[in-house]
Amino acid sequence: MRTHSNPLTSVRNLGILAHVDAGKTTVTERILYATGTTHRRGEVHDGTTVTDFDPQERDRGITIFAAAASCDWDGHRLNLIDTPGHVDFADEVERSLRVLDGALAVFDAVAGVEPQSESVWRQADRHGVPRIAFVNKLDRAGADLDTAVASIRERLHPAPLVVQVPIGTEHGFTGVVDLLRLRALTWADAKDGVEEGPVPEGLLEEARRRRRLLEEAVAELHPGALEEFCERSALTPRTLAAALRDLTRSGDGLVVLCGSAYRNRGIEPLLDAVVAYLPSPLDVPAVRGTHDGTEQERVADPAAPLAALAFKVNATATGRLTYLRMYSGTLERGDTVWDAGAGRAERVGRILRVQADRHERLERAVAGDIVAVAGLKSVRAGATLCAPGAPLLLEPPGVAEPVVSVAVEARGAGDGDRLATALARLAEEDPSLVVGTDPETGQTLVSGMGELHLEVAVEKLRRAHGLEVTVGRPRVSYRETVARGVSGLVFRHVKQDGGAGQFAHVVLDVEPLEQGTGFEFRSAVVGGRVPQEYVRAVEAGCRDALGDGPLAGHPVTGVRVTLTDGATHVKDSSEAAFRTAGRLGLREALRAGAMALLEPVAEVTVTVPEDAVGAVLGDLAARRGRVRGSVARSGTAAVTATVPLAELFGYATRLRGRTQGRGTFTVRPAGYAPAPAGAPAR
Repeated sequence: MRTHSNPLTSVRNLGILAHVDAGKTTVTERILYATGTTHRRGEVHDGTTVTDFDPQERDRGITIFAAAASCDWDGHRLNLIDTPGHVDFADEVERSLRVLDGALAVFDAVAGVEPQSESVWRQADRHGVPRIAFVNKLDRAGADLDTAVASIRERLHPAPLVVQVPIGTEHGFTGVVDLLRLRALTWADAKDGVEEGPVPEGLLEEARRRRRLLEEAVAELHPGALEEFCERSALTPRTLAAALRDLTRSGDGLVVLCGSAYRNRGIEPLLDAVVAYLPSPLDVPAVRGTHDGTEQERVADPAAPLAALAFKVNATATGRLTYLRMYSGTLERGDTVWDAGAGRAERVGRILRVQADRHERLERAVAGDIVAVAGLKSVRAGATLCAPGAPLLLEPPGVAEPVVSVAVEARGAGDGDRLATALARLAEEDPSLVVGTDPETGQTLVSGMGELHLEVAVEKLRRAHGLEVTVGRPRVSYRETVARGVSGLVFRHVKQDGGAGQFAHVVLDVEPLEQGTGFEFRSAVVGGRVPQEYVRAVEAGCRDALGDGPLAGHPVTGVRVTLTDGATHVKDSSEAAFRTAGRLGLREALRAGAMALLEPVAEVTVTVPEDAVGAVLGDLAARRGRVRGSVARSGTAAVTATVPLAELFGYATRLRGRTQGRGTFTVRPAGYAPAPAGAPAR
């Protein structure tokens, strides 16, 4: 057992990331089994997994909600988060990545990098999360480690550093060769545990060749390894391991391991790699936050003032649980903490070590921990909890804008209030779920990230809250953008009704933004004709005007506004007056220009037998899809196309019918594109 001078060096907070069905949950289950946390292997297809404990997850066979679990390996505590792989639940991945120090990316040895693999990889890039990779399912027909690694290199662009070679292929896969120590690790179906032995004679030359390639690749990327390589023309296992750790944590290299989680092969060396290469809370930069407009830093120290981020809220049968990442300080049962964003105090009832839907009570949590807390009444996901005497506000995880809406209505007389309460609770648990009211019809609208996301929410209303609801047809969220802008629009806001008046004079240029998304504000005012505080007020007013466009009240995007001139009044000008002028002036400018309607589009990858490609291409064309490419492999074809999201409702049923149930497809958002003439404005 290893000893550590600082307990935080023995903590690893990591997420399991992958495309749906690449084997994330099975990898998590095998890790829990190998570490002795569980005593039987949970199976996704049997509905017996620890982390997919929600009834809908077991029914559908996919991960929907990020689940946390803890285990111990070689004197280290591993806090795992099994994240969803379906694109509709990418916001769960985003919130998880915000609080993780490292990640394990799982890839299918047959399919390689799949669409959602790429999406979660980019999410991890944005958060700067170090990763190692596990190529799973090497026991499947058509599995090939080199092909999978080539797709990682081509589509994700890291430098893959393969540290294992498989022993046997497909169903004959029995183990791996560890290239660092040139040893064979094998597993037998009849018993648990790994057996270590010499490299098989038939693989020895290939293992030495690959070890040499690994040394050369590492020496190219790591200055210390290069120095030793030039001196000795080789790298010792110790130098190689240290260089791999540095390259993983800097993001300059990606350690790649392989195995078959389902057959429990490759898990022990994977755990060793997690401990050896992924960072501890002490190895990542100190968390930064703000207080009174100044930036502050909190180091991962149990003795420092408390700073924790709430990244998930879950309403259970026994009460409300708030999941926290502890960045600094110590939290004890019964402590009073300060919600920095809401500006109120909360009292901690219980502290729990999470094991999916099972919990172990703790007396305290310290910096580096991921725990759940009971007793917090109104803390939302993204909130910062800190010591009352040392307030700090951490940046919350980003929340994606919803793209699909449905109208919901309670069937039972008098269930309207229960429905409103249940929807509020769902939105509290899942910030990417937005509840609102249709201004024209008065119907309650639930908006989310996709058809499946909304299906899951509605089913939760039925199962968890006992509500029967009527659900309308899904509708996509349109946007409006500037097709032709205006220059030199003059707007004067003058109001005089007794007492202090309001006066603001602005001149605006409005033009399309090249990227077609977002909002950009600039000031070209010279000579101080509009003071800086009034310029900021004009920008705030312009942002207010983006909520509803002139075409049909959809949010406006893809616009640049430049304040070119203005005038003030010595008594009647104020920030409120200039904010009003910005809002009303931009609305007038948008009406004076030409606007265009945008619809959400998605990148769809359809995998079908080769004999069904023609039917699928015809169906995609009928759905206004634009085919981007097609790749044939072992009797199947993967067709990639960009399709309007509105045309994908019900596509799963149509695809099954056209391919006799043999076709599958994946979807990921691809932004917005101009809607055709005659598209519904509402």
